[in-house]
Amino acid sequence: MESSNNPRQSGLALLLDEGTRQSHSMAENTAFVTGFFKGISKPESYRKLLSSLYYVYDAMETTLLHAPDERVQLLNDAALRRVDALQEDMQYFYGQNGDWKAKIPKPTPATETYVARILELGANPELSYLLIAHQYTRYLGDLFGGQMMGGMASKSMNLPSDGSGVAFYTFKDIDNTQRYITDWYRRLNSLDLTEQQKQNIVEEANLVFGLNIGILEELDGSPFAALWTMAVSTVKEKLGFSQR
Repeated sequence: MESSNNPRQSGLALLLDEGTRQSHSMAENTAFVTGFFKGISKPESYRKLLSSLYYVYDAMETTLLHAPDERVQLLNDAALRRVDALQEDMQYFYGQNGDWKAKIPKPTPATETYVARILELGANPELSYLLIAHQYTRYLGDLFGGQMMGGMASKSMNLPSDGSGVAFYTFKDIDNTQRYITDWYRRLNSLDLTEQQKQNIVEEANLVFGLNIGILEELDGSPFAALWTMAVSTVKEKLGFSQR
């Protein structure tokens, strides 16, 4: 029975945390973590990361919008969407006159692989429920790690105090992160899924984690893999999983 006070300790929420624990540990032990406190010393790496995320989120949010599965739509909140925020950041770094799309880097091989997986799921109604794993893995990491990651990026690159360049990490429509994510998990646990489908979602979440690490590892010498895995650790700590 699901705990009414803590939905994260039961159901699919718990399966996802437990089932992706090994992926988290592997990523947290990479050399990128060693370089975490070097800071974001290369603005070019940061811009490349934002560009890769733009391609991923543009594909993901377009696919989510048209996904036929009602279970996916139950978790598809407008407050989570990142494309508009990424466009703000692209305009800041690449120009305000509308030609930023022609200036940003082309998708990297890892980015293309990630986007292809999203489009594959969106094109197959029988598999589109696996998009839940993409919602879980990306949005929760962004939501819980956003303040920390945005603050580090802004400070290390001396960005304006008005949030320019770090709009991606700011969720303007979510006032209380803890309360919001608890409600999101309740909806996650309420989805009508078979046990096999739940296990498939856990497997997909592990795949998504690897796809994200692939993008981060392409950023030569950067600390971004540490940033993202630190965000995952932040999720686990805030939700109380680190104590189990």
